[in-house]
Amino acid sequence: MLKRALKRILRSLFGILLFIAIWESVVQIGEFPPFLLPGPAAVFSAFLNQGVFLLHHAGITAWETVLGFLFGVSAGASLAVLLAASPRIRLFLLPPIAATQSLPVFAIAPLLVLWFGFGLASKVVMAVIVIFFSVTSTFFDGLRRTDQSLLDLGKLHGLNRWQTLRYIRIPAALPSLASGMRIAAVFAPIGAVVGEWVGAKGGLAFIMLQSNARMQTATMFAALILLAVMVLSLRAVVEFATSRMIYWQKEI
Repeated sequence: MLKRALKRILRSLFGILLFIAIWESVVQIGEFPPFLLPGPAAVFSAFLNQGVFLLHHAGITAWETVLGFLFGVSAGASLAVLLAASPRIRLFLLPPIAATQSLPVFAIAPLLVLWFGFGLASKVVMAVIVIFFSVTSTFFDGLRRTDQSLLDLGKLHGLNRWQTLRYIRIPAALPSLASGMRIAAVFAPIGAVVGEWVGAKGGLAFIMLQSNARMQTATMFAALILLAVMVLSLRAVVEFATSRMIYWQKEI
């Protein structure tokens, strides 16, 4: 276990170093000006000079992301259970839910700012909207694809519909829920940033907009790197949590 974790860390470090080397090579060979494409050294300097400022705004985005992830997963999983439990609910709710996914998130974001203001709420709601359908669809798909032999076993023991859902369908669909949570971990930060982009008093998107207006491209890159680190960190936490939740499933 420890050896596998060490190998993963080494592979990740190698990938990061390779990316930095390619990045620096592109900057040097292309002779790009710093305001167009800053090199790794310029971005690192931005981290050193504005570290506290950047981390403060990263914390704002992280809090929006975590709340959006928790609410989105909870709401999506709950709706998936209702859809699986009741054909009537499925008949009325599934079409409009699917239809809402055709709406571009950038079209919804201004409305959320108008309804919920420039503060935390609009960003959290945006993150929820971005991840809600992926959690609902993956978990619902797992709930309705339960192994027939398990369902027959439940009938043999006299389980009713709700007992079958609780003791057979939901446990069997947990790997599907885990897949939805992994997807949500990637898109929740994006939802929060989209909300910030439309209107915010702080956050990583706020930094990007301010830096873009001032041609501070290195600071923009620093904010983007912090966003990437945030996504990878949330994904790692979710991977760890879901591996404990579905401990019987072998890791691929």
